[in-house]
Amino acid sequence: QPSDLIVIAGRPSMGKTSLALGAALHAAIHHDSVIAIFSLEMSKEQLVLRMLSSEGGVDSHHIRTGQLEREEFHKILAAADRLSSAKIFIDDSGALSALEMRAKARRLKSEAGLDMVIVDYLQLMQGRSNTENRQQEISDISRSLKALAKELNVPVIALSQLSRAVESRKPPRPLLADLRESGAIEQDADLVIFIYREDQYYPETTEKGGIAEIIIGKHRNGPTGELELTFRDRLAKFENISHRDR
Repeated sequence: QPSDLIVIAGRPSMGKTSLALGAALHAAIHHDSVIAIFSLEMSKEQLVLRMLSSEGGVDSHHIRTGQLEREEFHKILAAADRLSSAKIFIDDSGALSALEMRAKARRLKSEAGLDMVIVDYLQLMQGRSNTENRQQEISDISRSLKALAKELNVPVIALSQLSRAVESRKPPRPLLADLRESGAIEQDADLVIFIYREDQYYPETTEKGGIAEIIIGKHRNGPTGELELTFRDRLAKFENISHRDR
């Protein structure tokens, strides 16, 4: 929904960026949407490589090393052609404040239009310097992102890193309570999505190799629940589960 703050949360290496990029690519390529990505962790070049890999269905390692089969080369060319016409604006400024990001998003909206904002990731943003502690700072940032979504009437997808405390549980499947350490994120978010991959913790014993659980922990305007998707690690891409994945 426009004006929603959507939080995608999980521990590192669960696929948060991949899930957000998948949404961005789908919206930009299939719906001609204008997307702003504020990447505080990865460079513009790293994101474009991921998008080429995902959209082209080509192993990212092959792209990085240039060791492409003829078929892969043609897939990359076709993906690059689709991406070249996609209205995806990437800002990889690094230590960005909520205030700076809002100013940039407003300017983009007035100059090119804007349909979606992605922030990767929330804990790397800078809040006001006069806040009492980091928890208060994160609360200010999440409130600012929700205000931005309402002001520009666009969905804001904010990625959130969960603390190591999650891993003290067995199994370490994330819960809504895990967000409470991060101030007001839980209250501000309209939709909270957790990603959990059992194979990251129990690679030897899991029966869910390559399967990601997408957990809807909060949905202000709809139901919560879970679904399973295949995660193609080398393509940094989520897909519906086919029979061969089961």
